[in-house]
Amino acid sequence: MDWISSAIFLILAALVGCQQSDSRDLAGTNHQLQHQVEETVLEIAIFAGGCFWCTEADFDKVPGVVKTLSGYIGGTVANPTYKQVSKGKTGHIEAVQIYFDPAKTSYARLLAAYWPTIDPLTANGQFCDHGPQYRSAIFYRNAQQHMQAEASKSGLIASGRFNQAVVTEILPATEFYPAEEYHQDYYLKNPVRYSYYRSRCGRDERLAQVWGSKQ
Repeated sequence: MDWISSAIFLILAALVGCQQSDSRDLAGTNHQLQHQVEETVLEIAIFAGGCFWCTEADFDKVPGVVKTLSGYIGGTVANPTYKQVSKGKTGHIEAVQIYFDPAKTSYARLLAAYWPTIDPLTANGQFCDHGPQYRSAIFYRNAQQHMQAEASKSGLIASGRFNQAVVTEILPATEFYPAEEYHQDYYLKNPVRYSYYRSRCGRDERLAQVWGSKQ
């Protein structure tokens, strides 16, 4: 690939960002996973940390996580599309639904793994993605998760690590809508584009500023 072709590729990759063309063929995927949860001992956690490509990639590395699913939550429109959500038209937030084995990890450990992957000091956006649809949030599914999420956030605040407010929200889970198929495991399907997006978005650079070089 000559330098002109390389330059064109990088420009196109930058324009893509956390998006692609719309096409949804994940109908039933969430129900299938829900059935697996009911038939096994898997439990569910939901976190939002900006572009769900990155949040999904981060949680897939956590021991005890069996499956991650990118999607939308917290809005007012049924079956939203990426185009609608990315424009802030529906009230949804990009989020990741995490299926984990409680025999191998716990909700508390997932909370501990979540914080260093986000910028908890920035409201209405994360890194290069701006707007409430990209804000950080923890969605609890029951009273126990709510209690643990609040305790985790309170512990972070009490640690004195930050001299700014921790603005990550803790919200009740509502209907979770799986994102279009091309968003699922994006970092595995498109590793070059994903790596370029993550780098250009300044995600890891900002995380190092917030949490230190050793997260």
